[in-house]
Amino acid sequence: MSLVKIKENRFPLVFEDLFKTDWLGGTSAVNNTGFNSPAVNIKDNEEEFVIEVAAPGRTRDSFNIELNNDRLIVSSIEKNEIEENIRFTRKEFDYSTFKRIFRLPETIDNSKINASYKDGVLLITLPKKEEAKIQPKRFIEIS
Repeated sequence: MSLVKIKENRFPLVFEDLFKTDWLGGTSAVNNTGFNSPAVNIKDNEEEFVIEVAAPGRTRDSFNIELNNDRLIVSSIEKNEIEENIRFTRKEFDYSTFKRIFRLPETIDNSKINASYKDGVLLITLPKKEEAKIQPKRFIEIS
């Protein structure tokens, strides 16, 4: 069971839940992406996987990236400096705390993982082990 932050006016979110739900059994994070966790792209090429985390308005120091066995944990803790004198007429974004966990395949070279943050996107590069890379086609001689 997970806790979900409920806004004061829940009625419009009922319609979002109805239309955004992934009824075909995809990832359960589809409904909450952008609500309390950032959107993520995962690219796969011959050399590496690249995880792109959309997290605008942050600094490099606000992220924590941990590797625990085969799990990559990406989190950000934001200190909310709430001023009681501020009233919002409209509030559509909030840089809140999040935590995303990715299970890594055995083909990742854990010692060469690196990350960078540029233009609101956290990029995590996960290089593949040499034996996991696609090998060029070769002919085998028959003896």
